[in-house]
Amino acid sequence: MRFALGVEYDGSGYVGWQRQSEGRTVQASVEQALSSVADEAVHVVCAGRTDSGVHASGQVVHFDTGADRPEYNWLRGSNANLPDDIGVQWITAVSEDFHARFSATRRHYRYVIYTQAARPALLRDQVCWQSRVLDVARMAQGAQALLGEHDFTSFRAAACQAHSPVRTIHSLDVQRRGQFIYIDVIANAFLHHMVRCIAGVLIKVGCGDRPVGWVDEVLRTRDRKVSGYNAPPAGLYLVNVSYPGKFKVPSAGRLPVFS
Repeated sequence: MRFALGVEYDGSGYVGWQRQSEGRTVQASVEQALSSVADEAVHVVCAGRTDSGVHASGQVVHFDTGADRPEYNWLRGSNANLPDDIGVQWITAVSEDFHARFSATRRHYRYVIYTQAARPALLRDQVCWQSRVLDVARMAQGAQALLGEHDFTSFRAAACQAHSPVRTIHSLDVQRRGQFIYIDVIANAFLHHMVRCIAGVLIKVGCGDRPVGWVDEVLRTRDRKVSGYNAPPAGLYLVNVSYPGKFKVPSAGRLPVFS
């Protein structure tokens, strides 16, 4: 059988989602927990591989197994074997043509910026701290240049393995709530470091280091060196993955909201 599950995690204690030869990874932890329930080796595939320090409230995963267990037992058993900073939120049987990565039509990331003069201690791994005042209106105006289908070479990591730099951003909203600024990006797919690079460019515009039109300039140059700044991973969350309705996957995760 094939199952899909929704996973949330605090990525601050991990070297990323993907299993590696060294360091704690979210994938290895999830596979170990599911394997304990299945009493056989389980391999999982995720909707989007997150980097070291990046969080998720709506990661979607699928796995195949020959073990016959009720869905409730999968949910309860996997959580009993997971560390406290990873949790399975739901699990459901899906058809064999469902694929957590390739069946996804949209992905939603939220980037959280905390603006105050003093460095936060309790939120140090949860938000991007900025001591300077950021003009949200300028950030929102600059962000409009990124809407639609574009070549996002300027917003990808040098080590990005994607075959094409072309992606479609369906919406990009910037809003302030008190001392917190939320950047919400929904696209068909993302390149390596794409959201963090977008956030970094918008921060430079917001603090006045660059004009609003610079966002469009960075996009058009198709040169990663022009943007030059990746916002830190701590403020980034994968919050939702969308799929065609035929799969009936409850993909929505909780939006991280601070006050």
